[in-house]
Amino acid sequence: MAGAGMTMLAASVPWRFSGWAVFSFGPHCGLRAPRWLPACRQKTSLSFLSRPDLPNLAYKHLKGKSPGVIFIPGYQSNMNGTKALAIEEFCKSLGHAFIRFDYSGVGSSDGNLKECTVGKWRKDVLSVIDDLAVGPQILVGSSLGGWLMLHAAIARPEKVVALVGVATAADDLVTQFNQLSVEVKKEIEMKGEWLMPSKYVEEGVYHIQYSFIKEAEHHCLLHSPIPVTCPVRLLHGMKDDIVPWHTSIQVADRVVSTDVDVILRKHSDHRMKEKADLQLLVYTIDDLIDKLSTLV
Repeated sequence: MAGAGMTMLAASVPWRFSGWAVFSFGPHCGLRAPRWLPACRQKTSLSFLSRPDLPNLAYKHLKGKSPGVIFIPGYQSNMNGTKALAIEEFCKSLGHAFIRFDYSGVGSSDGNLKECTVGKWRKDVLSVIDDLAVGPQILVGSSLGGWLMLHAAIARPEKVVALVGVATAADDLVTQFNQLSVEVKKEIEMKGEWLMPSKYVEEGVYHIQYSFIKEAEHHCLLHSPIPVTCPVRLLHGMKDDIVPWHTSIQVADRVVSTDVDVILRKHSDHRMKEKADLQLLVYTIDDLIDKLSTLV
């Protein structure tokens, strides 16, 4: 598993977990070639999950063997991102089931984004697990999706068998808001909206409702042990200027699982969508599939 650009540290790492941590430095990860080929894409049809009294969710479902993989996107991101498509190609090559979806209020799903909350998106994830997924699932959460995957693992421990976080943003919006000055926070409260700067959106800012932040406070996890016992893999770029990589270290420290790896890439940013990042991501999923299959 270790290559020229990957360093594996156990008892010598400065942060000691019950499991072991993997730190990857350098622009190349030196991984073995994953068993996937980005060949001609076969289109997966768009479907909708109907839910009484809740917005219909747009999703794409690739049927296959267990464990299945579910991709949980980041804040205001849709199901058609680079990471989601790379994982779909990988799962297709192995014959494993895969689901990607849009949150309510985002992409092709129904709903009003201004009315969305972390709690409502948590319900979206659980709806996908309960109503679409068959058998054990590996959850892959990107940014805010990494926060939600932890909640899903807590709520559905019998079905969620492993987690892969990419720039996991556990508690992050709340943390960033709390770091603002008292004056700025009062101004946001009065206006009812936080214009959060971001280079990843065309307008240059996210329009975040003040009510979204206040509701998100009820879903924070880093203040106490996180009751997740399945294998957890946390990938993070050290050039991430949105969610500091130390957040993944905090998550690793808080989860009660004894099988936790943290993988840092020195030159990767928040999106982790370069070729080497995607190779690392699918390799990590591949390794978990192999691990889980030996436990059956």
